[in-house]
Amino acid sequence: MSVDRDFLLPDIGEGLTEAEIVRWLVAEGDSVALDQSIVEIETDKALMEIPTPFAGVVASLGAPEGAVLEVGQVLVTIQTADEPATESVSAASGSSEPAPIVGTLSEDAVDLSPRRTAPSGTTEVPAARTLPIVRQLAKELGVDLHSIMGTGQNGQITREDVRRAAGIEAEDAEEVQEVQEVEEVEEVEEVEEVEEPTAPEPSIEPEPPASPDSAAPVPGDEVEPRTDGERVPLSKLRRTIAERVSSSWREIPHVTTFGSADVTRLMASRTALKRRRNAPVSIDAMVVKAVVTALDRHREMAARLDGDSLVYPDRLDMGVAVDTPDGLMIVVVERPADRDLVDLSAEISRLSEGARARSLPASAFGGQSFTVSNIGAVGGGYGTPIVPYGTTGILSVGRAVEKPVARTGRLEIAPMMPLSLSYDHRVIDGAEGRRFLATVIENLEEPTLFLA
Repeated sequence: MSVDRDFLLPDIGEGLTEAEIVRWLVAEGDSVALDQSIVEIETDKALMEIPTPFAGVVASLGAPEGAVLEVGQVLVTIQTADEPATESVSAASGSSEPAPIVGTLSEDAVDLSPRRTAPSGTTEVPAARTLPIVRQLAKELGVDLHSIMGTGQNGQITREDVRRAAGIEAEDAEEVQEVQEVEEVEEVEEVEEVEEPTAPEPSIEPEPPASPDSAAPVPGDEVEPRTDGERVPLSKLRRTIAERVSSSWREIPHVTTFGSADVTRLMASRTALKRRRNAPVSIDAMVVKAVVTALDRHREMAARLDGDSLVYPDRLDMGVAVDTPDGLMIVVVERPADRDLVDLSAEISRLSEGARARSLPASAFGGQSFTVSNIGAVGGGYGTPIVPYGTTGILSVGRAVEKPVARTGRLEIAPMMPLSLSYDHRVIDGAEGRRFLATVIENLEEPTLFLA
């Protein structure tokens, strides 16, 4: 005899309310083992695989690939072998049914794993059977899952529980939950003037009368919308990007100011460092260092507006925009001021590769003090970057191009780096924006100012 058991989309914390089915790893009729990954889902923060909380045969899938499920909806139904001994022990105990091992199970779910007594409102869940992303976070923070009582739905251990056990305050956790995406505009190009074509001479021969079938529509006529073309639904990440960018553009009064830096000495310093340290040193890392040093002198640029107050961060974490196949994402480099350039380059590279592979935890996104976007990596020059929601400024860095420069009365050729600074005009006035950009340019042109 067998029993069909529903496994509901689990609440893994981080404010998750829904997820999109990206790829099923099993099909109906497949046999699955305990804790086997059965589906890949996409939230507005990351891709992740969900394991099954029990073994059996897949009876039915809760939704097709591409569908969006809310937390608590049926993810999959598993046909499991009936265990009379299990049921008799549960009945004999006279106790209420314990919480499921992960996510949410149907009412006939049974779990006889040994448990300690949990405080009121919490339930302990076996540490080995929590979601992989929760186990990974616990490993990173050095938290023993066996010591945690789950406070999630039906006693599930969430990432908030792990952070709480690690002593991370709720306010800090909320800051790392925000996923902030920005959208860059292509390089600004000069518009060449063209002569307007002269009007043609009127035709001597009269035009033939138009047939009724070829008559052009006039204002007021109803025109059928075009229905041809391929329709492709936006991914969960793309929808999140669209929502964030729209909120930023709608609520933040943007101002963009432009400048350029002679990066002759910056490039020479980079070459010398790479040769001396025998390790890569990226332009991104050098720009981040120059910006962090400038933020020390212009604190408002790293502050965020909260109602009628400005909130200054306790530390400066830098957001770096990454171009990924799924869309533009912002990874956060923690404490860049405390890293040397080689270490900073390696960290930016690690985060960028993880963003492209969609393998980073949610804590790697959001909560930055300022953002740098290197559109020069894809050949860009000047732009009008959109300020990430919840921050005050973003610097777009273009590709350095050799141009003529006047120096002490002489004309020389130098690599000039285009810079575009966008900021929240509610917080930053035009004069302060120009002063900040001038400090960044000064740092880039004389790298000893931030290398010392």
